[in-house]
Amino acid sequence: MPLDPALRDRIITAVADGFSEQIAHTQALMRFPSIRGDEQAIQDFVFRSFRDRGYAMDRFAMDRAQIEAHPGGARFSPEHSEAPIVVGIHRPREERGRSLILQAHVDVVPPGPADLWTHPAFEPVVEGDWLYGRGGADMKAGHAANLFVLDALRRIGLQPAATVTLQSVVEEESTGNGALMTHLRGYRADAVLIPEPEEEMLVRANTGVLWFRVEVRGRPVHVREMGTGANAIDAAYRVIGALRALEERWNADKAGRPHFEGEAHPINLNIGRIEGGDWASSVPAWCRIDCRIALYPGVSAAEAAREIEAAVAAFSRDDAFLSNSPPSVSFHGFFAEGYVLAEGSEAEAVLGRAHEAATGRALESFMTAGYLDTRVHALYDRVPALCYGPKSENIHGFDERVSLASLKRITTAMALFVAEWCGTETAA
Repeated sequence: MPLDPALRDRIITAVADGFSEQIAHTQALMRFPSIRGDEQAIQDFVFRSFRDRGYAMDRFAMDRAQIEAHPGGARFSPEHSEAPIVVGIHRPREERGRSLILQAHVDVVPPGPADLWTHPAFEPVVEGDWLYGRGGADMKAGHAANLFVLDALRRIGLQPAATVTLQSVVEEESTGNGALMTHLRGYRADAVLIPEPEEEMLVRANTGVLWFRVEVRGRPVHVREMGTGANAIDAAYRVIGALRALEERWNADKAGRPHFEGEAHPINLNIGRIEGGDWASSVPAWCRIDCRIALYPGVSAAEAAREIEAAVAAFSRDDAFLSNSPPSVSFHGFFAEGYVLAEGSEAEAVLGRAHEAATGRALESFMTAGYLDTRVHALYDRVPALCYGPKSENIHGFDERVSLASLKRITTAMALFVAEWCGTETAA
């Protein structure tokens, strides 16, 4: 049932009273340059933050065999993070409410050239309403909010009357294997909330994502005899053209797909990285391109992978050079399917009431054409997986920033959600 108005007002005040400390904690998280493979130090910090509040702790590594055997698991590569997953567990004195997982990731995308940032990427700066820095929006502000909603309840002498599991994962930006590992570890709850930067809206539908690599081999000769060789970089560009054609076919297949058919271009292919050749005056003998493409909910990752392989093979058969030296296609990162959040769950209704109390507006939902860890809980736990978070700008870009006023509203809504969903009891 809806929260008592007096309790609602006390929680709103408690979030406000702790917000300056919450910002400081967010900035502390942001100072860790936790790009892929370098998340050990921040996970140690997170472990201490959870442990110091008295939560039961679990810290564990990825189980490669388990992950790669799972249909939603991504294959490991040499770049795969070895940082641990950190979990803190609140257990009530009496389990009267509904359980909840609050999850966030600590890994961030690389900052890129330093000279394109107004301020150093890992030195958080507040200017007006904006907190700047790599990972502040995506998603260390949400990571801190998970912790501080529980702090807010403690500030008024309360705690959730149900088990709440705080999950701090890695590999969200690369494979999704961190969230999957918590599932394989056995963590479950009646609902999941992940505060990614989602413009104060609830994600209704989310694309799946595949990462793949295409490698082309050429025949090196001196450039003065270029006509007798085969330029692997030129050939790779021709393959990219074939992949763009596949992208357009997939976009043309949006008709009849709820949440996607009204989008101009729901399926996006990104050529994210290219390497090739050994010497400026030699015709390049090799070229690798690393790619990312989205897929619709209901399309299996394995099916999409087969279509990519078939498209590259079909194009190569009609190419004068590639027909004799077919490219290889491998999958080395995201192998994740999309999902649609079913309408009408009690969890969504509770979040709707909390959002309206915190913002004065009805909760809206939308589709986002990127990867979200909520897919693990939606597809494999089959529970309401709510992705909802603050307004931001330039995530994955330069001068990434998150709105502090929005973050305060979101934290308030989350605290109200926890109190109603889990119930409350006197703090231990």
